[in-house]
Formats: sequence, C-alpha cells, structure tokens
Amino acid sequence: MQTKGTFLLDSTTQLNAEQQQLQNRLLNFIMTNLHKSQTHLFVIEGDAGTGKSALINEIFCHIQRESRLNQDSQLFGTKNSLLVNHPEMLKIYQYLAGQTTELYKKDFQKPTTFINQQRKNAEKADIVFVDEAHLLLTQSDRYNHFNQQNQLAEIIKSSKVVILVFDLHQVLKLKSYWNKQMIKVQLSAYPHEIYHLKRQMRVTNQAMIDWIDQFTQKRTIAPLPKLSKFDFRIFQDGVPLYQQLQQKNKAVGLSRMIATADFPYKLSGGDWFVTAGKLRLPWDKINRSEVPWAMRPETIHEVGSIYTIQGFDLNYAGVILGPSVTYDPVEGRIKIKADQYQDSEAFKKRHDLTDIAAAKVQIILNSINVLLKRGRYGLYLYAVDPILRQALWQQAQ
Repeated sequence: MQTKGTFLLDSTTQLNAEQQQLQNRLLNFIMTNLHKSQTHLFVIEGDAGTGKSALINEIFCHIQRESRLNQDSQLFGTKNSLLVNHPEMLKIYQYLAGQTTELYKKDFQKPTTFINQQRKNAEKADIVFVDEAHLLLTQSDRYNHFNQQNQLAEIIKSSKVVILVFDLHQVLKLKSYWNKQMIKVQLSAYPHEIYHLKRQMRVTNQAMIDWIDQFTQKRTIAPLPKLSKFDFRIFQDGVPLYQQLQQKNKAVGLSRMIATADFPYKLSGGDWFVTAGKLRLPWDKINRSEVPWAMRPETIHEVGSIYTIQGFDLNYAGVILGPSVTYDPVEGRIKIKADQYQDSEAFKKRHDLTDIAAAKVQIILNSINVLLKRGRYGLYLYAVDPILRQALWQQAQ
C-alpha cells in the first residue's frame, strides 16, 4: 500500500501517560467485576482525537491475547467482542485483526449482529467493548435488522462487563440520537464508572481546538490563531485548496478532501459531485473493498463524508462547508439551515423527541465538529456560503 503516514489504530502508536493510567484502571475494573452477578459498565468520554479508539484497541488486544494464549490468566477462555456501528471503522479493526495472531476478524462486529447472535444462542459475552457508542441506535431500524428500541440496553443484557466510548458531539443521526439524560437513564440501573479523556492526540495544538469549539459550540468565528505547528488556511476557492492538499498527500500521505452532507448523494447510478467554487469532485464512491476509504490512494480524487472519515486520522484535511452552514453578520453567529442538509438518512422522523428542529441543528454542528478535527498537521477550509466565506477570510487577514 502506497499511502504514507499512520492512522488512529496503527500498531506503532504509543499510549500517552493518561491513556496508560486509564488502561490500568480499566483492566482492574474488568478483573474486579467480571464474575459478579450484575453487569458492570465503564464509560470513556472524550472529544474527537483524544485517543479513545487507540486505547480500547490496545486493551482489547491484551485481553484477547490473554484469553487465547495464556492458560494461567484469569481471562483465559473468556468470550469477548468489540462492537462498532460504523462500516469504515469496522474495516479498520478487521484489517488490523488480519495482522495479529491474537485477534480474529470475528472478534469485531456491528452491534445488531452481536445482539441478534446473543439472543439466538441465549448467551452472555464476558467483556464487550463498544467504540463510537454514540452511534448506537435508540429506536428500531428495519434497515439494520434491529427490532428492539435501544441497542445499548440490548448489549448490556447480553454482557457481563461493557466498556463504552461516548462523545455526544459526534451524534450524527436522529435514529441514534443521544443526549446526557438518555445516557444517564441507561447507566442508572447498573454499577458504572465514567472517565473523561482530555489530552488531544490528533490536533495537538490547543489554540486550533479552541477555535473549532468556538465555531461548532458557540457558533462564532474567532480570530484565526497564530499556529507554529499546525497549518490552518482559509480559501476563497476550492481549486487552490485541492491543489495544496494534493501536494501534502504526495509529501506525507493521508491527506483527503471531506465535506458536510450538503450535496446530492445517490447510492446508485452514476457519479454524484461536491462543488466548491470552481472545484468539482465526486463524492466518495461505495467502498466494497476491505481497505478503509482514506487508506486507498485513489480516494485523493474524491470527497469523503462523515460516514467514511469519522474516527479516522488524516494528516491534512481539506474541508468543504456546504450550503447548510451560513453566517449572520448582524448577529455575528453561524446559522444552520437544516433544510439544505442532503443526508435524508440522518433526519428520519422519530416521535419521542420534543424538539426535532434543535436536534437537527445539533446533528449538523456535530458533523462539522467531526470534519474539522480530522487533520493532525493541517486544516484547509472553504465555505460555499459567500457571507460565511467572507467572514472567515476577513479573520484570516
């Protein structure tokens, strides 16, 4: 494979001191509660890029190694799984499983597959990790063959110890909509611990993180920070942005174009395109390969979506903010136009939410947060809305 650089679950990645401390705490939690009658839960919270996936991958590898190879371990013979409701993330895990002796591809599953399998066999797994738990369904979904009402509730019923990774700023669909109260209700019935990871592993410049948070949470455009080790640029047209990104991809690899879901997207029949000024590139094509989208060299000529890039590290990210992301110069605030958002799957109706409009706006803001926090070394930004584009450009001068 020609792609240079590393990605979030690279086996050469070293855990930092905070992750190592949490790893020890988690292993102790597992050993203490594995044989108790009631299911115990451990929740890892943290912003995008704080190394949540890298941490649980490391711990899961250790547990499976003990389960399969160490007959003297208390974990020997345990039945464990890692679940993720994200096709590209699942590919990453299964891709890595093929490179080790202690991991099998079957160790990694989608939640519905696990739930249906456990119900059919009337079994309880020992230790279950759930990455990107904010993507778990909170209503039934025939398309995903899930007939119950809450995937987390069903996973807990089928497990002795559950380790969850949650980030409410990465909730992307109404059918998997979570808020603090919903999580609290699910946790309240079980003994549980919560740990919040804080140290950034991806966008390590705090000033850049603060700028993004200001944009997505307070909906204001702060002056562009002066960054010594992060390349942040605002562009007036998509063509020079793409040209710069191609140069970075040749130099360091893993540099990709990504965009908000504001452009018509079809699952069949021809190409569909993202436009950014004079730039016109196809959306990410359906990936039937086992290799994750961003790791395939040809995808430098496509535009990725939140569904192909969430949870993935890039070296440089070229982000296109589409027509749903606008700016009100009078109020000085980012305005979200949910009717411009083209991801119909994200907004499938549900009747138990009291404020659907607010939930839709938050989903779009979450998607922006996911996109803007992909690049380890650089972020190149273009806004389709001319008023927003001008407001960003003025801050860059």
